[in-house]
Amino acid sequence: MTPLLYPDIFRSLESVRWNLETDVPWADFDDSLLSQEQAQTIKMNAITEWSALPATEMFLRDNRGDSDFSAFMSVWFFEEQKHALVLMEYLRRFRPDLVPTEEELHAVRFEFDPAPRLETLMMHFCGEVRLNHWYRRASEWHTEPVIKAIYRLLSQDEARHGGAYLRYMKKSLSELGDTARAAFAKIGVLMASAKRTDKALHPTNLHVNQSLFPHDTVQSRLPDPDWLEHWLDVQIKFDKEWETKVVERILHNLSLLFERTFTSVQDLNRYRKEIAARLKASGAAPQPA
Repeated sequence: MTPLLYPDIFRSLESVRWNLETDVPWADFDDSLLSQEQAQTIKMNAITEWSALPATEMFLRDNRGDSDFSAFMSVWFFEEQKHALVLMEYLRRFRPDLVPTEEELHAVRFEFDPAPRLETLMMHFCGEVRLNHWYRRASEWHTEPVIKAIYRLLSQDEARHGGAYLRYMKKSLSELGDTARAAFAKIGVLMASAKRTDKALHPTNLHVNQSLFPHDTVQSRLPDPDWLEHWLDVQIKFDKEWETKVVERILHNLSLLFERTFTSVQDLNRYRKEIAARLKASGAAPQPA
């Protein structure tokens, strides 16, 4: 039986956890370097981070048979909610008129439809990789030193979370073999193909509840549903170069995971078809989308 990952991941994340009061340079705040436009984006990101709440409820429901991963959710949920908290604390101190209301926060807590757990795991791994790069770029775009430091802290957390998800993906490979490979490769092709879409491919921007469509993405339930694309395209300028960094990171990690080199999404898609054919030949069916 595969050993539990949760105890080791808990210790690893605990050893580098930052403190809200002492590791954020609150005293360095410079009001002249924070524009109203920048402050508005902080509010939108704070509400988006709050959506870790319904995501955790989804993970616990869909992974009822996996106590190891469910235990890890206690750490992931804590750290993601702290992201919302530190952004709200920044606004409380320096732009109190923009602190999200409880109603605005609660609007992003809605039920996600059940989904295959392996696909969801891979989707959130890719989401952490993407968010790490978004926050790195946000730190560069901001001019006020405290929020720049906060976004650096958040980006580092997201990278560590991606690493933890990757460990659970490796565990799934050892337990489920080609079934896991097929699920991870399928979602990998989707999440690494953002250049071909007009939509930011992140879990908070994907439809998750058919009965609520089209208001069934986290972003659609924010006070400004269109802010994300404007933030990416116009404000932090998450351009082709940065998108390429995300794709390369996803492909690099999948190359290590599958022990096969992928230099392009097309390489990964060929591998996906190969695994699907192998499953079909063995009489096993891939999990439904």
